[in-house]
Parts: sequence; C-alpha cells; structure tokens
Amino acid sequence: MPPRWPREPDRKDPDYRKIDDRMNFAIHVAIAASINSGLWFFHILKATAWEWLPGVTLSWTGILLVHLIYIAAIANYSDPSKSI
Repeated sequence: MPPRWPREPDRKDPDYRKIDDRMNFAIHVAIAASINSGLWFFHILKATAWEWLPGVTLSWTGILLVHLIYIAAIANYSDPSKSI
C-alpha cells in the first residue's frame, strides 16, 4: 500500500518537502544501484575489461553521497511563514 499524505500536497509545506526530497533520494539510489549492478554483471561476463567502469561507479557513489549530505544536513525544512 503506498504511503498517504494526510493533507493536500504542497511544496511550501516543510514536512512535505522533507519527505519528497527523501523519496527522490531513494529513487536516485534505486536507479544508480540497478544500472551499476547491470554494468558490473556484464563486465564480469565479458572477456574484455571495461577500465572506465570503476570510475563511473565511484563518481555515481560520490554524487549520491553529496545528495544525501544535502538532504540530511544542509536542506532547510523550516517553515518560512513561522519565522520571527
């Protein structure tokens, strides 16, 4: 059963922005994992080496790490309408 949002979804709502960013990150991780695992699977099956594959995997992992740091530590999810 998919998660349900108790009120009208609005990007101005801090709770909605937070869950939306986390679900976005989860989708990015799933896409990266599926593409990288497929590339490594075919790399193992092939007789020739793909020298560029570790670089692609490390780069993609670095991008995901930066994305995680942003949503976990940098993103401001406070409500701007409630500021003093």
